[in-house]
Amino acid sequence: MSDRIPVTIVVDEETTIDVERGDTLRDALLEHGFPVYGTLSQYANCGGRGLCATCTVEIDPAPEPTHWHDAAAVRFGYPRLSCCIEVEEPLTVGLLDKHVWGQVLPRRVTTE
Repeated sequence: MSDRIPVTIVVDEETTIDVERGDTLRDALLEHGFPVYGTLSQYANCGGRGLCATCTVEIDPAPEPTHWHDAAAVRFGYPRLSCCIEVEEPLTVGLLDKHVWGQVLPRRVTTE
């Protein structure tokens, strides 16, 4: 069993990083220079304790939640907290545009 897990990050294009098994997704993303916070919350956040809900990401496949806030996100269909996800298997992570604290604006649908 490998100690490194591939994690694919989708922003404008896909990038794959290797993450140590058991590392927190938030920490791995920040370590590799990927933004998980918005403009204000990058300076004022809970430091990965699962309290401020500003480090949200989309994850596929989404692992089972282990934290109460992350369980609520699953129940109500919200993005997951990257600080509450331990990397144990390959994941695809979508980074979200954050506005005003950790708020995520609805995606714009474009028609041609």
